[in-house]
Parts: sequence; C-alpha cells; structure tokens
Amino acid sequence: MIQKPLVMERAYKAPPQKVWQAITDVEQMRQWYFGLDDFKPQVGFKFKFAGESDCGEYMHLCEVTEVEPGSKITYSWSYEGLPGMSYVTWELFPDEGGTLLVLTHKGLESFPDHKDFTRDSFTGGWTYFLNEALPNFLEK
Repeated sequence: MIQKPLVMERAYKAPPQKVWQAITDVEQMRQWYFGLDDFKPQVGFKFKFAGESDCGEYMHLCEVTEVEPGSKITYSWSYEGLPGMSYVTWELFPDEGGTLLVLTHKGLESFPDHKDFTRDSFTGGWTYFLNEALPNFLEK
C-alpha cells in the first residue's frame, strides 16, 4: 500500500543561499548531516554513507535525480542489501528574510517491515536533522 509521503516544513533565519550551501556542499554537510565521502549537486552523482541504529549499521546508497540550483534537490535513498527505494527532496523558498525548507521523503513503504524503517523512525531522524542539527549549524 502506498503511503502519503513524509513532508516536513521548517523556517530558518538564514538566506536561501546559505541553506542551499549547507545541504549541498560536502564540507558543510559533514558538519551537521552525515559523514559523506563526497557529494555534488549534479544529476547522476552517486554517494553513500553509513548510518547506525541500535539494530545495526546500514549503508545508504543514493543518487541525485533532480537539481534546481539554489532551490531544489532530490536524491534516491536505498540501503545496501535490502529491498526498497525512496526519494528525498529538499525545496527552499524565500520567507520573510529567511528560508522555508520543505523536505519530502516518499517511498518509505517500499522498505522492509522493520522498526528502523517505520514512518515514525524516519520522522524522528528528520526531526533531529531539521530541528537541531541544521539550525545549530546555520547559527554558527
């Protein structure tokens, strides 16, 4: 059964260009997101990173599928050795001197039936990144 995508909106007191750099510049991403070896906001660019939970470590496999420089980026999100394919989209909108970020993660229902891949698990992860990690980085 196809679920509604997970959609989260957050407003930041930083201009869109600064937020864009934070979500697409590998040096900046390493400071608040994941320990990426490399990242380029270019369609077809493949990247991977390890993430862990109390159940184990997962290698995330991703490929950039859409880029609108300064305003939108989408990449696939899957796990090495596991079924399922999802897509994460980051959209930026100017908002009263700051930026409105809309994150959409669709395809979560394609992952295995496991507590690490529930909607609640993804909601918790994205809430951490959007409410704590990214704003703390932007305020530096």
